[in-house]
Amino acid sequence: MIKFLFVLLFCFFNIVVHASYLLIPMDKNQSNHLKAYGVAYWVLQNEIEVDWLLNYRGGSFMSKYYQKLENELIIRGVSYEVISDAQSGQILADISSPSANTDVMKLEKFPKIAVYSPKGKKPWDDAVTLALTYAEIPYDIVFDDELLEGELPKYDWLHLHHEDFTGQYGKFYSSYAHYPWYIAQQREYEATAARHGFKKVSEMKLAVVQNIRGFVSGGGFLFAMCSATDTYDIALSAEGVDIVESMFDGDPADPRAQQKLSFENTFAFQNFTLVRDPMEYEFSNIDNQPMERGLQESNDFFSLFEFSAKWDPVPTMLTQNHEKQIKGFMGQTTAFKKKLIKPDVLIMGETKSLDEARYIHGIYGKGFWTFYGGHDPEDYQHRVGEEPTDLALHPNSPGYRLILNNILFPAAKKKKQKT
Repeated sequence: MIKFLFVLLFCFFNIVVHASYLLIPMDKNQSNHLKAYGVAYWVLQNEIEVDWLLNYRGGSFMSKYYQKLENELIIRGVSYEVISDAQSGQILADISSPSANTDVMKLEKFPKIAVYSPKGKKPWDDAVTLALTYAEIPYDIVFDDELLEGELPKYDWLHLHHEDFTGQYGKFYSSYAHYPWYIAQQREYEATAARHGFKKVSEMKLAVVQNIRGFVSGGGFLFAMCSATDTYDIALSAEGVDIVESMFDGDPADPRAQQKLSFENTFAFQNFTLVRDPMEYEFSNIDNQPMERGLQESNDFFSLFEFSAKWDPVPTMLTQNHEKQIKGFMGQTTAFKKKLIKPDVLIMGETKSLDEARYIHGIYGKGFWTFYGGHDPEDYQHRVGEEPTDLALHPNSPGYRLILNNILFPAAKKKKQKT
């Protein structure tokens, strides 16, 4: 009996010695993809190195074995494998093979995250905030005051909440002008504008997007969804031009506003046409509207492009997934007409049959930006006033994974392979 226990103890010790790495698979064997990103972030917070294995089993993570890390994986319900040093070395060797479309990105430090969002409760939620909360990734909420007071340089990564940067209050006027939340929002925005010395909300929002542009130019990472994508560019193109009608700012828009737009100022879009009717729930023709798309939930999908992990690591990181066909979802801005996208913008996800892009990326100065069309990847037609999506029901959402890829992107640095 004593001999048996000794052998058992020896075998256990041998396993612990040789099982020196933790592999977090991100293929279809992962029980909770979304919380896995939170674990990767937690690892960085605890000053532990972690490798992001691009295109290897869905974009898996690998780290040296630590008991506290294994405990965290168990607590959060994230699937993992304990592997030996030899197995880890073989994985890295396979990844480094010239014939394999794989690579290793070392995640070095956790990015400080800010979400641009109103402080007060609004009758809609935000997919990024839901994803961060569910994944247990910490973030700060900032809004116009913080941006105008110069607090953005404190952060590495900024998300733009469902927002209208043109100063037209989301163009909700025709449907919600008499609702208490709409009236309160208008008063709040006008008071903030006055406090910072602006005569109009549109002028204040222009200053905000210019500050964001400076943040990106200086090396920041910007991620935007839904109406925060096209209205950001529209606001930049309309610098010095009044595109806002009287019910929003007290005086009529410039009748020649369209001719005065400057597309040189924008990140992603050019040659677009403004929707001038204040009663129409649309900002421009950038967005592929439902009548133009002709799709329903059952047949609305978009495809992710496959990039070279070794030569194009940035878009490869941003498209890591266990699915390549992603369920479509609507928003005030759902999809981008490809003909209106600047030629230097990288399209990462598209519905080819409609000639529309859903997921795009670009470089501005020293920084990066990503625009993602739609409102909520797990709520096809999210309406004002609906309850937030419960991500506990969607722990393996491919659409939400695209959001979280962007969260880790600022932490990445290409790992040098041993020769």
